[in-house]
This record gives sequence, structure tokens and C-alpha cells, in this order.
Amino acid sequence: MIAKPIRTPLILPILAGADGNSDVRACVPATMTTQTTLSRSTDSSQPLVPLLEERWSPRSYDETATISDAQLDALLEAARWAPSAANTQPRRFIVGRRGTGTFDAIHATLMGFNGAWAHRAGALLVAIAEPVTADGNERRWAEYDLGQSVAALAVQAHAEGLHLHQMGGFEVDAVRAAFDLPEHLVPVTVTAIGHVADAAQLDEKAAEREVAPRTRLPLDEVVLVKE
Repeated sequence: MIAKPIRTPLILPILAGADGNSDVRACVPATMTTQTTLSRSTDSSQPLVPLLEERWSPRSYDETATISDAQLDALLEAARWAPSAANTQPRRFIVGRRGTGTFDAIHATLMGFNGAWAHRAGALLVAIAEPVTADGNERRWAEYDLGQSVAALAVQAHAEGLHLHQMGGFEVDAVRAAFDLPEHLVPVTVTAIGHVADAAQLDEKAAEREVAPRTRLPLDEVVLVKE
């Protein structure tokens, strides 16, 4: 059991808003069960911390489950305390829970396949980098910093009993317009956050991907030099 930290008031710069709903129904092979969908460990070559071992990115979410204020604040607090080059913290977030206008606005920017399942998530989050400040100062590692913060958020989410799915398939200009973002703030990803559900509610192709074996390149392909 992982002890949860004392939750302090959220002071991360955040733009918050609203949510929306739609419905997609499809059938999948009867052999796909809740057990295989809800828990998917890695086939790692070395023992990993359980939160890393068990983390995965579903597309099937429980559209009746909600995310509490405390859970959402914990995720964002984890992102706030992620490493940052020179402590410049060039990352910002927009987050909206299902049933709010912000959720609807984010969902409307999703492209193609992403929009078919993300409406069931408990929340949608836009991760934004600040590669250049409003004064024109370059922050070369902004996207790297942003990625680290979302990785920390993902681990905290799993500790909270939640799952994430990060997406690059969205209209950047539509996000800019919806939230009146200045030019120096660059939307990089949209992340669905929620409680995982059975794959049976997805279309057949998506359901097959949901329960397929998890894979990664072997270490000897990833690590170029190790001495």
C-alpha cells in the first residue's frame, strides 16, 4: 500500500472549464473479459516498481464514474513537482471533467478515432509547453519538462486508481481558439483520465487493441551504450 501525501492547496497555473457526452455502441468477441481488460502488467525483463509495472493506457472508460476534487488536485500536484530545467517550469494545463464546458471544448478538438471513445473519460487534460516566454526568452527544454510532468501525473493517477491515455491527435489551433491561448503557449497533447472499463463498449478493432499483449523494444535496442 502506498501512503498518499498530504494534499496542499493547488497553486499550479491551470485553466479550468466544462464537459460533454455522446454515445458509441459496438460489439466485441465474447472472449474479451473484464479481467483481461482491467489489469495488464508488463512482460518486463527486470522487476519494476508496481506503479510502473501495472500502468497502461486504456481507451475504454467507465462513463458513470467521476473524479473527485482531491484526486484531480493530487494528479496536478504531482505534475507541479516534476523535475524542471533551471526550475523554469514551462508547463501549463487545461483540465475539464466530464459534464463541464471545458471537457466539451477539449473533446471537440479531438481528431477522428480519438473522439469516438474519449467522451467516456472522467476528465480531459491539455498539456501545454512554453518554449518561449511572453518576453521572448527561449526555453529549449520546455517540451521535455512537460513530458516529465505528465509522466509524474500518470504515476500518481495509477496510485489513485485512475488510468490515462495520452493523445497527439487533436487540432492545436482549435485548442488555441477555444481557450484564447497566447502564441507563446503551445498545446502538445490531450490526455483522457478516468476509471477503466471493459473493452466490450469499444468497436471491434479498438477492443482488440485494448487486450493485445503489451510490448516494448528490447533493452539492447533502446540502450546504445552501457558500461
